[in-house]
Amino acid sequence: MYDPKSLASPVALVARTSADFMQSFFYRPMRDEFTLGRIGSLEVRLASTKKDIKRAQRLRYTVFCKEMSAIPDLVSRMKRRDIDAFDAICDHLLVVDHAEVKPKVVGTYRLLRQEIAERHSGFYTASEFDIGPMLVAHKGKRFLELGRSCVAKDYRDKRTVELLWHGIWAYVKRFNIDVMFGCASFEGTDPEALALPLSFLHYNARAEGDWQASALPQRSISMNLIQPETINTKLALQSLPPLIKGYLRVGAKIGDGAVIDYQFGTTDVLVILPVSAIHPRYIDHYGEDATRYAA
Repeated sequence: MYDPKSLASPVALVARTSADFMQSFFYRPMRDEFTLGRIGSLEVRLASTKKDIKRAQRLRYTVFCKEMSAIPDLVSRMKRRDIDAFDAICDHLLVVDHAEVKPKVVGTYRLLRQEIAERHSGFYTASEFDIGPMLVAHKGKRFLELGRSCVAKDYRDKRTVELLWHGIWAYVKRFNIDVMFGCASFEGTDPEALALPLSFLHYNARAEGDWQASALPQRSISMNLIQPETINTKLALQSLPPLIKGYLRVGAKIGDGAVIDYQFGTTDVLVILPVSAIHPRYIDHYGEDATRYAA
């Protein structure tokens, strides 16, 4: 989960012209390629219009600011949408329910490819973690940043999550992505209250070698808060947020150190997932070419 801090001031964001915004679509696939999969009335696809993105932002506002403890900035509060400057350069993965008279966005993920990030102001994750050495060590690999994930309360079930994962996998295959990464969050800003799961991740899931990436020194908090021999693995796994647990199951590793995001009311860790590390059973499940839920 990301916080709502942006690369631009609220005034600059409001001043962004529609021409500037639509320029970001230059990087997107052709309109007839937006649909990535279906399960019943649910479709997973990429946003193709500004209206699509606004619907995703409204869902994010509902989940992050109303259900959780995120503090919206002035622009987000006025528009009742979770907005930041990255929205204009990212692809937005949507799960849309067509069972309603008016189709509604019930799940979303924000995706930022490396080549687009480098043409602008970089990755959001760089505001919390020192990812530079990892990018340099794997020069030539194509990185994809994942973030701003959420699902509407009434849709937090297997079907919606399956479609989100299927959509990400289809996107990865479409753009030949080699590595996925991004911030994932624990609710709360008290590290001591999160000592068990943070310590479990530190001792059991840390990235190694040239995949290591650390929290920025000025923002870093230690994750090895209790001794490894005192960790109750069963309780630790139970205390992990579903998203982080899901990443670990697939094959992800965690960066070194966590970051407290007071504006979002979360404690963030860095998730690193090379495509080559994904467990074969998940590739078999969704299909090597993302065909399981193909539309």
